[in-house]
Amino acid sequence: MSLDAPHLAGNVNATGMKIGIIVSRFNEDITEGLLDGAVKALKEHGATDNDLHIVHVPGALEIPTIASAMAQTDMYDALVCLGCVIQGGTAHFEHVCRVAMDSIGHIAECGDIAIANGVLTVDNHAQAIERIGGTHGHKGAEAALTAVEIATLLREIEGIGESS
Repeated sequence: MSLDAPHLAGNVNATGMKIGIIVSRFNEDITEGLLDGAVKALKEHGATDNDLHIVHVPGALEIPTIASAMAQTDMYDALVCLGCVIQGGTAHFEHVCRVAMDSIGHIAECGDIAIANGVLTVDNHAQAIERIGGTHGHKGAEAALTAVEIATLLREIEGIGESS
């Protein structure tokens, strides 16, 4: 099967992109690991310190508020949301996860800016450790590079609209 339509594919070249990173302080040993991985990955792919704007918030529920405000400034090409919610003994875990995920998703579905969701929702601390460079890779780095790829695709889509 041959398609004559243009094929779009993003890349992970962060050179010149302005990237906001919103990171939760709750479960800070994990979230700082996510942040370190995200920053390292972005710099390995062309970003500089001047390209990155890091904002710390109290917890996962506050991430979407700040992400939404940052998205509205038109200053950023991409936003990376980083946090960690660990299952406890109450239903609070489910509520925090649902609200945080739904709210980040709502910002993303607007299609105005690349948003990457790097908020971990895990059963225990060991699972979180596995996701900051352990057996499950580095979710901070993955989220950062996803944001760059989506930003690239959004630029390509915008370019198609401008050339029509």
